[in-house]
Amino acid sequence: MPAAISAQQPLAVEAGAKVLMSGGNAIDAAVTAALMQAVVSPQMCGIGGYAVINLHLAGQSGSIGIDAPALAGALVKDDMWVEKLIRPNPGGWGFFLDGNVNEAGYTSVCTPGAVKMFSSLLERWGTIDFEQAAEPAIRTANDGFVVTDSLAVGWKRSNQYWEGMSLRDYINSNPEARRIYLRDDGQPYDTGETLRNPDYAASLRHIVQHGSEDFYHGQFMERMASDLAANGSFVTRQDFEQYRLREDASLSGSYRGHTVTSSTPPHGGATLVAILNILEGYDLAAMGHNSADYIYTVGLAMKAAFADRNPHLADTEFEDVPLDWMMSRERAAYWRERIESGQPIEPAPSQPETPHTTHLSVIDARGNCVSLTHSLGSSSGVITPGLGFMYNNSMVNFNPLPGHPNSIAPGKGRTTGMTPTIVYNRESSDGEAQPLLVLGAPGATRIITSVLQVILNVIDFGMDIEKAVHAPRFDCQLDAINCQRRIPVWVLDEVNKRYPAAHIPYSHGGLALVHALHIDPQTGALSGAADTGAEGMAVVV
Repeated sequence: MPAAISAQQPLAVEAGAKVLMSGGNAIDAAVTAALMQAVVSPQMCGIGGYAVINLHLAGQSGSIGIDAPALAGALVKDDMWVEKLIRPNPGGWGFFLDGNVNEAGYTSVCTPGAVKMFSSLLERWGTIDFEQAAEPAIRTANDGFVVTDSLAVGWKRSNQYWEGMSLRDYINSNPEARRIYLRDDGQPYDTGETLRNPDYAASLRHIVQHGSEDFYHGQFMERMASDLAANGSFVTRQDFEQYRLREDASLSGSYRGHTVTSSTPPHGGATLVAILNILEGYDLAAMGHNSADYIYTVGLAMKAAFADRNPHLADTEFEDVPLDWMMSRERAAYWRERIESGQPIEPAPSQPETPHTTHLSVIDARGNCVSLTHSLGSSSGVITPGLGFMYNNSMVNFNPLPGHPNSIAPGKGRTTGMTPTIVYNRESSDGEAQPLLVLGAPGATRIITSVLQVILNVIDFGMDIEKAVHAPRFDCQLDAINCQRRIPVWVLDEVNKRYPAAHIPYSHGGLALVHALHIDPQTGALSGAADTGAEGMAVVV
């Protein structure tokens, strides 16, 4: 059996593919690629961030989930920002606070978990060590990499079509970030220029030499904690020392006889399963792919599941999340009745989340499968002098008002749309269900609706994986059904007779960037696809 990998960054795909070609397994390739992603997508992910994985081990049934969340620091209080609240972000991503204290700078940082995740994966299931996995990233950070067009454009753009700070704003907020990511003339690097970050390389070398636990208990932690404390962060030494992974962070649902495993709360898996439950009651294939009837039905199923998600989803170590109710067949039947009768679905205020992240999907020759989503949010901009990497800005993901399931609390994780997913074939005569799809995406809560549509494209419409990933998509969570521009206007005109629908200013991208792999259930052949909204690639080796 061959192996395959798909991700948004070609250099990371190549690094992971080389590991696979040299006999490494999916876990080895995933960690190697993830560390490379952190160098070439420095505001999307990194060792100052967080991660969630959905893992299938060859020869075993089901999935293993591990969550390495970004956790609020010990010094936070639930009401500390009430007087700073300006208004919710109308784009659905966060709240605007006076001084952007939740979005940028030291007060936006949560305790990072990515290093704990990556080192644990290699120790438990890898065949290479952290030094081998980090070597390509160290070399690239030290020697430099060519800035891609999408990275350069991201730095030049004032903001996306949603409101909020731009990626360049985060860089400008911190002197170390400006030193590394701006040229001598104060401008960001342009397409084709070479960017070096030897400080990041040195940090990775330190972790290699002193072990990953040094990040949480040793000299490296002391450097981080001292800088954070000196600049008003809520994250303390004790937060690093007490940090732990959350195991068994995988939930399971089904769709047309296929088992679907994905991430537990406070992430997106439950909402994905809830939408699939609603849609299982319809003959989607008979409607026609991306027909007006199809877009209306699927769009309102999305909106219905988010109407349940938004008021209830939270960190289950702090809140009682009604998962069984959200994912029940009875609740799905209730929503189908409302959709079919034309009764309005009242949206609940959306959970805050930034639309930046990254993802990779890997399958190795043994049949191990990895779906890994990791992130910095959109980065705090903060770099501890000499360390080279940005910290996350996950405080922006909390509700700044007390009394909400997603309100601020010390040690609490916040909601995300991260939805690393594995779909299994229908059970064979021997009762074993083998993986069919391994997929995920960056893109905030739109991850959920984009992963959903790729699953539907494969299972309901029989598309191959490239067609399934490249097909035009749409999203509906609060108000209108928002469609990529490749969905024709006359289709939207028909949808608008029943429910508001509109184009977004993107033909490709603008929603979530799905990276998916497929295993043919008859032949075992692998295929993959990378979303055309970015510069990603999928390779089979």
